[in-house]
Amino acid sequence: MNNSDHLNPPYGGKLVNRIVDAERRQELRSASRNWPSWDLTPRQLCDLEMLITGSFSPLESFLGRADYESVCSSMRLANGLLWPIPIVLDIPSELARQLKPDAPLALRDAEGAMLAVLHVRELWEPDRKCEAENVFGTSDSSHPGVAYLMQRGNPVYVSGLIEGLQTPSHYDYRAFRLSPAETRADFAALGWRRVVGFQPQNPMHRAEVELTFRAAKNASANLFIHP
Repeated sequence: MNNSDHLNPPYGGKLVNRIVDAERRQELRSASRNWPSWDLTPRQLCDLEMLITGSFSPLESFLGRADYESVCSSMRLANGLLWPIPIVLDIPSELARQLKPDAPLALRDAEGAMLAVLHVRELWEPDRKCEAENVFGTSDSSHPGVAYLMQRGNPVYVSGLIEGLQTPSHYDYRAFRLSPAETRADFAALGWRRVVGFQPQNPMHRAEVELTFRAAKNASANLFIHP
C-alpha cells in the first residue's frame, strides 16, 4: 500500500505530470532550432505551469475545441467532468498561419527559454463574444475577464499534446512552490488524513484566519493555506 493511498484521489482520477525526462528534454531542445515559437504571456505562463505540473488535473493540455465548447456551454468537459472556465492558448493569426497539424510549436518565456513543446492538433477561431457571455454572463468590457478576453486575447486558439521541459523560473518563496505531487507527499509524511484547504487571493485578515481555524477544527482536519 502506498503511504498516500488514504488521501482523496486527484480530481478526475489521475494526477497529471507532463514534464519529460532529461533525455527527451535534450532531444527536444536539439530539434527545436527551426521550430516556430511563441513567447507566452504572463497569464499563459501560469496556465502552462498548472498544466505540466498537474495542478489542472485531469487536463493534460490547453483545451481542444470539443472540450472548449462543452465548458463554455455547460461548465463541463466533453467527458462530463465539471470544469467552469476554458483553459486555452490564444495566438496571433500570423503565427497560426505558420502551423500545421502535428507540427511542433515551442512555448517560451519572456527571456526565450523553451519551457514546453505543443504538438499541434487543432487550430480554430472562437466566438469570443459568445465565450464571454457564457463564461462571465456578460459581454460588457467593464468586467475585467471580458476586457482581457476581448481586448488583450489573440484571435486563434491552438491545442495539442504538450511535453514540458521545465517549469517557469521563480525566485521568490521557492520552498513553498510545491507541485501537487509534492504537496500530497508532504501530507502523507506529516500523517495528515483529513485536510481543509483555503486559497486566499490577498494577505489574510483576522476574520479569514478565524474562519479557517474554525473550519479545520469542526472537520477535525489539518489546515492547508494555499496562496
